[in-house]
Amino acid sequence: MMANLERKSFDQPDESRTPEKTKVDVIRLGGTSVARITFQPGWRWDECIKPVAGTDSCEARHVGALISGQLHVVHDDGSEADLGPGEAYVIEPGHNAWVVGDQEAVGLEFESAESYARD
Repeated sequence: MMANLERKSFDQPDESRTPEKTKVDVIRLGGTSVARITFQPGWRWDECIKPVAGTDSCEARHVGALISGQLHVVHDDGSEADLGPGEAYVIEPGHNAWVVGDQEAVGLEFESAESYARD
C-alpha cells in the first residue's frame, strides 16, 4: 500500500451493525471513519433505531450523501425534507426519518460513522 493512499472495501468492513431493517458497515481510514448505511423498505428511525439509541428522536448529526432510494426527514421543530439519490446532506440532531417507497435507501455517512446505531 502506498504511504499517501489508503483504501478499503465496504465488502470487508472493519465493523458491521445490524439493528432492525438496518445495516451499518464501517471502514476506518487514516484516522477517519466512513459508514455505508442501508435502510430496508419500511425502515423508520422511531421503530428501528430508537430502541438502540434510547432517545425520543435521533440526536446524531449526519453528514453524508444518499446513493440510492429516498428518505423523508422530519425535525423536532416541524421542518421536513425529502432526500434522493445523489444528494449530499447535513441533518442536525433532533429528527425522525423513514424510507419512502419500496426501494432500500443507501447512504454514505462521515460524521456519525462511529456512533450511529451503536448500542
